[in-house]
Amino acid sequence: MINKLITIFLFLLLGVSTVLSQTKLSETQQAEEILEQGLSEKNPEKRKEAVIALSLEGNRPQVFPLLSKALSDSDVNVRLAACASLGETKDSRAIPILEQALNDPIAEVAFAAAQSLWQLNQNSGKEVLMAVLSGEQKTTSSYLSKQKRDTMRMMKNPSGLFKFMLKTGIGFVPLPGIEAGFTSMEELAKNSNLSGRALAALLLAKDNDPDSLEILRDALSDKDWLVRAAAVHAIALRNQPGASKDLVLLFEDKREEVRFRAAAGYLRLEASSKKSKFKSKIYSSQYRK
Repeated sequence: MINKLITIFLFLLLGVSTVLSQTKLSETQQAEEILEQGLSEKNPEKRKEAVIALSLEGNRPQVFPLLSKALSDSDVNVRLAACASLGETKDSRAIPILEQALNDPIAEVAFAAAQSLWQLNQNSGKEVLMAVLSGEQKTTSSYLSKQKRDTMRMMKNPSGLFKFMLKTGIGFVPLPGIEAGFTSMEELAKNSNLSGRALAALLLAKDNDPDSLEILRDALSDKDWLVRAAAVHAIALRNQPGASKDLVLLFEDKREEVRFRAAAGYLRLEASSKKSKFKSKIYSSQYRK
């Protein structure tokens, strides 16, 4: 009798476990269905919200086909959101998808794809940013084929979509390594006249490549004060030896936004240089001992 009761209890326990597992699976399917329905909404604003929500999933394998499909959406804002969400996955599987988006006929989408690629430490993204800032010069990016010249011109003179990107945060996520001076960057980003070239300068702050530094130096004499200010900001954060001297000429800039940043950037770089020299002396003395 006792053995029968034990057997019945075990069967009941197994049944409860099965029901719970089915419930869990059902909840997973329900969650996926909600997102798929959101991505299929007729209202593009709802589709965009679904794409933004996908960034919370992290790098689950199921995310990438959904975001890849979103990059073919007829609505530009949905495609912008897809670029941003792909960048936030921090996963190499996003790279080929974003590289395809570099060919988007809308300049702002191609720019957002380049930015996300740069967040993923891909040179293909950096080359586009450098090309935008320099005016298509000093670059070997395969992206800059002849048929893409019009797109590049659009990037340098962006429409209101850049304002949308900056206002909503889509395509403008703070990059690793540029936490310092974030208030300076944020203030420039809020300006409604910020161009794609100025934004490109801000995004190159985390790079230490000499080619991009040369392009930033050229941008210090740009006629657009926002480009000059962005270039000062980027150079100040790179902590590269000798870069402080480049900022001295801007001590007399007509725009206080540029002058003040040049002064603060100069002091930052000089302090950084002295600190490096001090550490070097300590290391040398210890090595001799």
